[in-house]
Amino acid sequence: MTVHNDTVAAAVDSPDQEQPYAQLGLKDDEYARIREILGRRPTDAELTVYSVMWSEHCSYKSSKTHLRYFGETATEQMNAKLLAGIGENAGVVDIGDGNAVTFRVESHNHPSYVEPYQGAATGVGGIVRDVMAMGARPIAVMDQLRFGPADAPDTKRVLPGVVHGVGGYGNSLGLPNIGGETVFDATYAGNPLVNALCVGTLKVEDLKLAFASGVDNKVMLFGSRTGLDGIGGVSVLASETFEDGAERKLPAVQVGDPFAEKVLIECCLELYSAGVVVGIQDLGGAGLACATSELAASGDGGMRVNLDAVPLRAAEMSAAEILASESQERMCAVVTPENVDKFLAICEKWDVTVAEIGEVTDEKDRLVITHNGEVVLDAPPSTIADEAPVYERPYARPDWQDDLQRERPVTRPDSLAAAFKAIVASPALCSRDYITQQYDRYVRGNTVQAQYADSGVLRIDEETSRGVAISADASGRYTKLDPNMGARLALAEAYRNVAVAGATPVAITNCLNFGSPENPDVMWQFREAVHGLADGAVELGIPVSGGNVSFYNQTGDEPILPTPVVGVLGVIDDVHETIRRPLGSVDEPETLLVLGETRDEFGGSIWQEVVGDELSGLPPQVDLANEARLADFFQGASAGITAAHDVSEGGIFQAVFEMVQGTGRGVELDTTGIHEDEFVALLSESASRVVVATTKDHADSLVQRAQDAGVPVAVLGSTNDSGVFSVNDTTQVAMAELEQAWAATLPDLFSHAVGANSVVE
Repeated sequence: MTVHNDTVAAAVDSPDQEQPYAQLGLKDDEYARIREILGRRPTDAELTVYSVMWSEHCSYKSSKTHLRYFGETATEQMNAKLLAGIGENAGVVDIGDGNAVTFRVESHNHPSYVEPYQGAATGVGGIVRDVMAMGARPIAVMDQLRFGPADAPDTKRVLPGVVHGVGGYGNSLGLPNIGGETVFDATYAGNPLVNALCVGTLKVEDLKLAFASGVDNKVMLFGSRTGLDGIGGVSVLASETFEDGAERKLPAVQVGDPFAEKVLIECCLELYSAGVVVGIQDLGGAGLACATSELAASGDGGMRVNLDAVPLRAAEMSAAEILASESQERMCAVVTPENVDKFLAICEKWDVTVAEIGEVTDEKDRLVITHNGEVVLDAPPSTIADEAPVYERPYARPDWQDDLQRERPVTRPDSLAAAFKAIVASPALCSRDYITQQYDRYVRGNTVQAQYADSGVLRIDEETSRGVAISADASGRYTKLDPNMGARLALAEAYRNVAVAGATPVAITNCLNFGSPENPDVMWQFREAVHGLADGAVELGIPVSGGNVSFYNQTGDEPILPTPVVGVLGVIDDVHETIRRPLGSVDEPETLLVLGETRDEFGGSIWQEVVGDELSGLPPQVDLANEARLADFFQGASAGITAAHDVSEGGIFQAVFEMVQGTGRGVELDTTGIHEDEFVALLSESASRVVVATTKDHADSLVQRAQDAGVPVAVLGSTNDSGVFSVNDTTQVAMAELEQAWAATLPDLFSHAVGANSVVE
């Protein structure tokens, strides 16, 4: 990745010198464009900076043309409460009373395959710094994880390392992990997905943005020293496919230090409180190259940077190495001259390494970087940060899509009891306790619900008890069958999960994980998913506050299932009114109601996967107006509701099982009011449905309220003390038997896996 030092003067004197631009991921025409911008060949440092900043990960050069659709469709009304949106480090939403919430989800997929522990750990660290850079205190994290088959040998290497990395970094930071997903599928075998989400809080007036403004203002680099770890790591790793054995040749994965980041968080918060920060940017992908060019490009002047002032932890680093290093736990701030001493004093108090590395100049749109007393980069920062080529990649509906969507017969079970056991024991729907018990869910004391919940709920204001609910969801199976509908279904489920907790959904974030953009099939999937998500946001009336695109997720020519992860943030006025999932909060039998309509929909379902049927058909069809009506029903509706759980994968059966497991109770269900076919009634994955529990004296009023809201409703059954899962008086399975099958799968697979009992691979 690295190249030798070179200066602007030498570049002028040697215009025909061959340069390794192709090895750095640049195409012939991209290299020619850089020469045109500069009016000469680039220096080694310039070549490195342009290569990492024009990479797929940093520039969105293949996705930008489609991502514009978010802006084209959003309305002023949707964006009214959005303080920062697409293009910023994280979205920020005004939630009232002077409070704001920021959240974002980002991928760290390829590094997590190369080095599972550090790849996942630094993914958490990076998303936390994105939130910090908005002026916020990080308050929680979540994760979306996808691996190859649960019983595959390499999954035993990757999964334990990733889980330890997520927990090791987040736990050390003192941030609760309040939810997530873990999915297994053969397409992720050589390309796991590690998507990390962070949420933070701030006062509206404390919002910070990334720009370098004010001539003579100083550029301060603070945090960990800069080393050779992660040279071009995420910017290169996220822009290439994996071939067999390629992991031996790829750049080093970043190495994280969560304790350094914890101190950095507190240091940043004190700097913000002291009012000494004009603009700030975290150092993540592309490191100092990204931070300096983006700060300068978004400012009102230019910038001059001296790399000799950068604190290093490796000797004789070249300018290119210093600029491209992705060493973790670093931030870059712009500070007025009169506040420099105060800035330095606060950093010293927290024992945070800090250096003045440059200043804002009056040379509009000019970034000049020196090293060893010579100019190694002299370029317009806008061309680095904002003017990467934008590709109109070919896209076309695949020839195989029609056959994939062709409906095939669904294998029906010989008995429902056997089906129930197979579903709860499947890697798709078995207990995730093996994973989640490695995370601290309640540190900081503001977690209202996390484990066994549809959405994580946090108290953010101890005086008013105002809180937020966050959920993130995706189904690659649904999305492969129909990318537009798959994205809508991910949005619908995350939206529903937040609403079922009693919160009002207010904003969306996303992480769009797809295969190679050079494949027209993949680009069609991507475009369809973007349109489905953007149009869905308009239909629900809430904004997409930001997101991330991860391309080249494939091994060889085989792309992953298209996986648009969609996160939704909701606001709940009083967390004491949170609606919870588990049954048994009252000492009497509870009546179970199903809200929403159940149809014969098994395309892409977990049942289809469990019985080995070929992925086929159409996914459940969602009308987001139904989701909006459901959300309206749950606003302020906690009175009379003892428990609630959305219906998604595994259908009504899985929803009811998850509500009753661990309570010692049993249930008696009658599916005749749900669907005429009990198999369909229990295992269909139709969207826009929720199972609600209530006491007998409130059942009629809840039914009436649902009808008044235009939400279909039917009585499903009731709880009892039998400890038996009973259906239509014909199927009975002991809950203890189901729970044992549900709990055993992941421990049996991973308890003795490599790295399962250590924090490093």
